[in-house]
Order: sequence, then C-alpha cells, then structure tokens
Amino acid sequence: MEIKVLEKDDKNMRLLIRGVDTPFVNALRRNVLAEVPCMAIDEVVIIENSSVLHDEIIAHRLGLIPLKTDLDGYNLPEECPCQSEFGCNLCRVTLTLDQEAEEGTITVYSGELISENPNIVPLSDKIPIIKLTKGQKLKLEAYARLGKGKKHAKWQPASTSAYKYLPQVKIDAARCDACGKCVEICPRKVLEKTEGKIEVRDLLACTLCQDCTDVCPKEPPAIDIGWEKNAFIFSLESTGALPPERIMIEAVKILDKELEEFAKQFEVEKLEKS
Repeated sequence: MEIKVLEKDDKNMRLLIRGVDTPFVNALRRNVLAEVPCMAIDEVVIIENSSVLHDEIIAHRLGLIPLKTDLDGYNLPEECPCQSEFGCNLCRVTLTLDQEAEEGTITVYSGELISENPNIVPLSDKIPIIKLTKGQKLKLEAYARLGKGKKHAKWQPASTSAYKYLPQVKIDAARCDACGKCVEICPRKVLEKTEGKIEVRDLLACTLCQDCTDVCPKEPPAIDIGWEKNAFIFSLESTGALPPERIMIEAVKILDKELEEFAKQFEVEKLEKS
C-alpha cells in the first residue's frame, strides 16, 4: 500500500491511497465515522432552570457542542476499571455552568462552560446555548465521556469522511479539434484550452461526471474519462475534536484489531467444523 498526503491543515486532510481495494477504503471510512471515539457531553444535571426552554432541550444542545478530546488521558466508559455508571476521573469530565440575567437579556455561550480539565473544553467559545431574560437563571453540571459515532452522531470526530477513485483523463490529440466545449461544460474546471489544444489542468478535481464526453461532438468522443484501479483519493475533515492525522491513525488501529478478531473467529469455526 502506498499513501501520499495531498493536502493537510489543522482540520482537513486529503490522501492518495494506492494498492488497496474498495472494501478496505470503505471500512476505513466507516471506522472514521463510527468507531474512533471522541468526547461529548453525555449527561446533564439541571440544578436550576427558570428559562423558557425545557431541561431536555438544553441537555440536547449541550451534547452537540464539540469538545477537544484527549484519547490518551481517558478511557471509554465500558473499558474503564471503575465500571461505575457514574464514572470516575479516568472516564468522565465535569463541566459546570452558572449564569443569571440580572439586568437585561443575555446570551449564554459555550465559552461560559467551566471544565475541571482545561484540555477538555468546547472547540468554540461562541456557540449559543440559550437566551436568558431579566431574572432568569440557568445552573447545571454536565458530564462528558468518550463515545463512538455508531451510538450517537455527537461522538463523530469527523464531519466528512469520503473517498473517490483516482480519475484518469485521456485526450486523443489526433482526433480532438480543440473546440473547447468540454472545457466550458466542466463544473470543476478540470480541463483548459492552451495553444490550440485541450489539456488537463486539475486532475484531482474530476468527479467522473462524464459531461465532457457527452458534449464532445466527435463520435466516438475524443476524450475518455476513467479511473485507476485500486487507487483512491480519501478526504477527511475533522470537527476539531482530534487532529485529522490522529483520527486516521486510530481508524487504522481499530481496523487492524477488527481484522485480527475476525481471523481468530474464522480459525475457531474452522476447528469446530473439523
């Protein structure tokens, strides 16, 4: 398998992966969304709420606030040695909120949540939670835990996890008269007309839509769109809870573990049948 990093920043990463098949890449995509854990508020104790919103609505809003995650410092609740439904300092982080509108209407933001761990805080301080008018108060304790996206979307560390085949664009220079229709119709500006001929400007932007072949006046078309077998462009966008490279590393580790478990089960069944 060959992996090349095409783009990477704090939240986005795009890889070129060669030497694997579709089931492997799809398993990786599913693990990114469903198996890699991250922190999210899972339980809320409302101490005082005189706002217009019900307790359940406030709890739901808090659960959807993305939190920075420390995978090395905390355990999944089901794997924690405490085995307690209340959790412990190895599997739970407490955040508190105590706000009151004393004079006029105020907006309570995510930045006003106070965490016992300065490393587990909302990714943004400007996520609105609720508006309070004069005399209204909201006081609560929220408990954040590690979880997986297969249980609830609030535990998905990535907002985008997708792949596509690596495109191949072939232009028959002998038959192409450079009319430019394929250049004009392409929504992603993959092609360009330079010095009286059609050339590929941005191969990776191609979505394999085939519009350029459909519009070509030649019969058969002078341009052919295909894809390279066992080569994929993998795109990953993190919510910010974890760096994109950490999400990918964890997804690969989980996939390796799943394959090992599958191989063991296969061997057990094989022995039982024999």
